[in-house]
This record gives sequence, C-alpha cells and structure tokens, in this order.
Amino acid sequence: MSHYLLQAAYTPEAWGALEKSPEDRIEAIRPFVERLGGKVICGYLSFGEYDILTIVDMPDNVSAAAFSMASSGGGSIRIRQTTPLLTVEEAKRAMRLAGESEYPVPSALKMAQELGIE
Repeated sequence: MSHYLLQAAYTPEAWGALEKSPEDRIEAIRPFVERLGGKVICGYLSFGEYDILTIVDMPDNVSAAAFSMASSGGGSIRIRQTTPLLTVEEAKRAMRLAGESEYPVPSALKMAQELGIE
C-alpha cells in the first residue's frame, strides 16, 4: 500500500450545509476509500488554505486518483491536493538510488561549478 496526504477546501455551500447538519466527514469518506481498496489512517479539520486533511493508504496511484476525481466531482470541494508520501525507509532507498543514478549535470552548470560560480 502507498500512503497519501489528501487535502481539501470546502465550498461556502458545503460549509453552510455542515453548519446546518454537522457530520464527521472522515467517517463519511471511510467506506468510499475502503471500496477503492484503501484505508483511512487519520484525518483532521484545519484552518488555513485547506479545511480537511486525511492520510490514507491506497493500493496504487490509480486508486488515489479515483478518490481525488470522485471527491472533486461532488461539488463540495473548491480546491484539493493529493500528495504521495514516503516512509523514511522508502525515502532512504530513493536517496541511495539517486546517489547511484549518475544523473548528468547540464554542461553550463558543470562549468560554473568548476569555476566556483554559484
């Protein structure tokens, strides 16, 4: 399973509906996430750019994208962001692979580095 941070901001209409009839939106999305093969790890309401933050485990990027598309299509979300998350071990593996990749530095940058120009 892959981990994702889901962030969303509600429309004013969605907030109006929640004010009239408060509900736990984390529990409301749980069955949908599970139908996609995922699991809700935790969720929070917040203030700032996003109103709700949820961390989920999903089988793959396609399932995460399906959740993002479906939640956007409902009309209650004005902005959303889906961020893939790496565990520390996954990040360390990625760092090792990056170090072994021998990525070619652009010629001009390499020349500037050799001349001590930053």
